[in-house]
Amino acid sequence: MSSWRDAILNDFVPNVSKLTLVADPNCLLTEEKLALELRERGFDLIEFNDPVEFRYAYESKYRSIWDLDKQTDLVVILRLHDTELESIPYDLLQAGRKLSFNLGDLFPNLSYPVIELLDRSLLDVLFDAQRKLSPDRMGDNATKDFILRHVFGMATELIANEVELLRALLRLHYGKLHLPLMLSERFIQVLEHHDVFKTWPISEILPDDESFFAFLQERWPVFLSKLGSANQILAGSPEFCLKYPGPDYLPFDHQDIKVYIDNLFLEGKLTPVEAKDIEVDAGSWLRSGIAMTSLDDEELRVSRLFELVEKDLPTAEARYTDWIAFALKWAELSSLVHCGSSIKHQTRLRGIGDALNTTFASWLADHYSSLINLPPTNPAMLHHVPRRLARDFEDSGSGSAALIVVDGLALDQWVTIRQLLLQQDGNLVMRETATFAWIPTLTSVSRQSIFSGKPPLYFPSSINSTNNEEKLWKQFWESHGLSRLDVTYQRGLGDGDASSVIDSAINPGKTKVVGLVVDKVDKIMHGMQLGSAGMHNQIKQWCQAGFLSSLVSKLLDYGYDVWLTADHGNIQCEGKGRPSEGVIAETRGERVRVYPTPELRSQVARPFPFAHEWQPVGLPPDYFPLVAGSRDAFINPGEAIVGHGGIAIEEVIVPLVKFERRGR
Repeated sequence: MSSWRDAILNDFVPNVSKLTLVADPNCLLTEEKLALELRERGFDLIEFNDPVEFRYAYESKYRSIWDLDKQTDLVVILRLHDTELESIPYDLLQAGRKLSFNLGDLFPNLSYPVIELLDRSLLDVLFDAQRKLSPDRMGDNATKDFILRHVFGMATELIANEVELLRALLRLHYGKLHLPLMLSERFIQVLEHHDVFKTWPISEILPDDESFFAFLQERWPVFLSKLGSANQILAGSPEFCLKYPGPDYLPFDHQDIKVYIDNLFLEGKLTPVEAKDIEVDAGSWLRSGIAMTSLDDEELRVSRLFELVEKDLPTAEARYTDWIAFALKWAELSSLVHCGSSIKHQTRLRGIGDALNTTFASWLADHYSSLINLPPTNPAMLHHVPRRLARDFEDSGSGSAALIVVDGLALDQWVTIRQLLLQQDGNLVMRETATFAWIPTLTSVSRQSIFSGKPPLYFPSSINSTNNEEKLWKQFWESHGLSRLDVTYQRGLGDGDASSVIDSAINPGKTKVVGLVVDKVDKIMHGMQLGSAGMHNQIKQWCQAGFLSSLVSKLLDYGYDVWLTADHGNIQCEGKGRPSEGVIAETRGERVRVYPTPELRSQVARPFPFAHEWQPVGLPPDYFPLVAGSRDAFINPGEAIVGHGGIAIEEVIVPLVKFERRGR
């Protein structure tokens, strides 16, 4: 077998059984590539989580088809061991065949408690190493060492000096590779025996990328001081105010290290600092880490980011995590360009963006459905976000959580306000990633999926409204053991005194979960006539007024785990024609029209070749969107707007941020 997936796919031959029940305790069938392969073979995947929800989907989408003697290949996935399959409804047991898959069968010589903690996207590398090396049966520590070496490229026994340790940490954190706690502890345990690393704060900077970047940021001025002509400042000088223990001086100029450092400055993970008595060429790798005049800084950073995004454009075979990593870089560049005034940069950004969104639309058509059932540990889609909060809530056994949904905030606009938030509260730590919105990227579709924790398929009656959000939010948390009196929800926020808003909405110490909708950005967008640059300018002005900063600060003061996301982004687009379909469209937006049947949609779509007949993945049965891609809009030619509803990367991939207070 060339892949671990082959062992599973061998059991899935189309038209063998209309219903297959799978015990899948390790979430193997919902791994992105395997789910995609199963769908390409014609299998529909559906999870058995809530009996009522499942019965609705089963009866409405499949049972009626089977009653007509038509064939479908439905796979029902249960996060249970095979011995627990008998707990599902009797009629399903009678109708379907039963299968079971687990990691122990795929990796028989590795320790099961260790490998079950690995992200499923890493199983390819692990399986390849197992196939090439055929290891004997291993215990926990041997399995950990095997994974550290062959999956994460961290051969602990070969790390003998500061360069090798720094390189391993950079590879881990720059690549956003999640090292499970069990592996982190093993790595620390081995390195603690090396005298050379005794002063390093490894237990802090290994598991936490924000701590690691803060550690590097502290050491960067020390490194620059050594390069100065005067070279007067001693590394141990109090002037540097080092808060993390460890060596004062780090070998940033080593050939294996400096390429990471250069990119970290470009991508905003590290902040350039002023440096006196240092002369560097414009092409030097050092240049991105030294603050010059603002114009010089901006020009250099924009030029280098253009090079970086052109080099890293994802392909049609990319994973969703590749698109998220790219979207973060794209947002950094877009923010700089939209906040600047260079026509040349705007033209170049637009050219790359058009090609990018063509590739993205193609990728979405093939891969989007494989994201829906991924585990919520690292939320790939918005309906995973409350599930992640619930999991954290249950793991901690106590505590409280707050989710702020900024309606319409695009990822590049988040980048623009991020720095303002840091200026308003220097102790704020922002753990930043991104996630996929629901398509069509409409508020009533995507925002309801956040507060319900479900795909839109499960709220068909309110698909065109947001009035049920509070009820859905409380239902979600009731299903996770809370009383609805422990849960609060408030919308229409964005102006006024944030402290008063919080004090009126929650009862500190009693309210355990808070859901808040800030709709200021959406209001700015729907009145915007100055394009993306105008959006960034007005959002900056709103953020400078301090509402968002005060909101976050107050929630942190009350002890909440505070998260922020958005239901969709937005994009500046131009008119390519307005359909005149009368009343047959149920939703008539600038970037999306929705029709009750695929036939009506196809009829309207013919004169609009730029539009995509979006497959209704995870949507109600009578909901067929016609969406715009790239920068096109269903408005009159010659008109321009900032809108949403379509499938551009700027609309679909939205920010997901966790706020904390800085510990040091």
